Amino acid sequence: MKLPFRIANAQGFWGDRPNAASTLLKLEPKIDFLTLDYLAEVSLSIMAIQKEKDKSAGYARDFVSVVRSLIPFWKKGSKVKIVTNSGGMNPQACANECLQVLQKEGIKNIKIGILGGDDVTQILKKSPKNKLYKNLETGKSLKTVVEKLVTANAYLGAEKIVDLLNTGADIVITGRIADPSLTVAPAVYNFNWDWKDYDKLAQATVAGHLIECGTQVTGGISTHWLSLDRKKDFGFPIIEMNEDGSFIITKPKKTSGEVSERTVKEQLVYEIGDPQKYISPDVNVSFLNLKLNDEKNNRVNISGASGAPPPETLKVSATYKDGWKCEATLAIFGDRAEEKAKLTGELILKRIENAGFKPERSIIECIGSGGVVPHLFETPKNLRECMLRIAVADQNKEKLEYFSKEIAPLVTSGPQGVTGYISGRPKVRPIYSYWPCLIDKSLLSNEISLIST
Repeated sequence: MKLPFRIANAQGFWGDRPNAASTLLKLEPKIDFLTLDYLAEVSLSIMAIQKEKDKSAGYARDFVSVVRSLIPFWKKGSKVKIVTNSGGMNPQACANECLQVLQKEGIKNIKIGILGGDDVTQILKKSPKNKLYKNLETGKSLKTVVEKLVTANAYLGAEKIVDLLNTGADIVITGRIADPSLTVAPAVYNFNWDWKDYDKLAQATVAGHLIECGTQVTGGISTHWLSLDRKKDFGFPIIEMNEDGSFIITKPKKTSGEVSERTVKEQLVYEIGDPQKYISPDVNVSFLNLKLNDEKNNRVNISGASGAPPPETLKVSATYKDGWKCEATLAIFGDRAEEKAKLTGELILKRIENAGFKPERSIIECIGSGGVVPHLFETPKNLRECMLRIAVADQNKEKLEYFSKEIAPLVTSGPQGVTGYISGRPKVRPIYSYWPCLIDKSLLSNEISLIST
């Protein structure tokens, strides 16, 4: 009997556990594909800043370390393939550095596929009045921020990744790809599905959606987190895909966490809008008839997704410079801690206002007294410690630089019990705000290439 096709995730975000990929292969050597997701909505603005300073930068250098950690497996004959969006703003440079690492270690016959073409910044700048480029959340025209635009990247689909895999790529490095498409591509490649097999594509998209955030589906941030086994590291998720698109989601044995109906359902509804129309570049998915069968032993069988043709537009994740921000924290200890914390925050704002530096936006939070989610919980009585967090934002950097100098004086001029000022003056940092919009997919020209050791 033919074994199911196995796709695992070893990275949920830029900064996730660096040893996840090697740990997965050590525990489960018969994995066919590893997906690694590095990009969140504002990640590319950080990478753009890096690339502006250094033309050879602009990608997740963490991935190079992952490649280095997998060299022992390739030397022992592992055939595992990788699909990742670690290329960020510079997939070519990421691929070049990975190639150098592999060649230095004597790894031969590894081909690296490179997919670019997601950067649509110049396209948007040429037509800021285009209605498709309006902010999907606010309805504002792009012309209101076009001069401040930093990045604009379209969410590409799986098709060109499959093309690269068909040309022999062992590692595919991309820029901005729709998260589930990292999983869709290996499934289409392995089973040779037609791009109009919408129900199968829908199943693969659901699988990709479930594993894109790494250990979230295996118990991370679960509402039952306290009841889970945490003696070992949580296992990263594995998809066992069948040719008809049905699949089992599981995790490596001898790892902590849990794959159950409840953890899978929690991830299914994570970051989705209309469950009848989950839109991706590959297919529109309906979750309404999904069937989950908990087979126990950390194995859940999933089927029933239905698909329809994808739209003629792609979503764009854009960012623009939106001024500056500065935030500071102080610990407040002793009787009436919350009252003292609030008054301390108000005192800081009053001092900078009196000096002529009133910020456009400000917030005072008393963390520990219910300040994280205001009005959700009743404020604890007789609170004797809390953390004051005060943040300000403005288009004028000078205002925030003045604010940063007004924190330390509270150590002696604030109430008794002020402490926690240990890291020096808070830094003034730029704000990069999110601008979601759409683009006609016909305007894009995907750029693919292949290099090999």
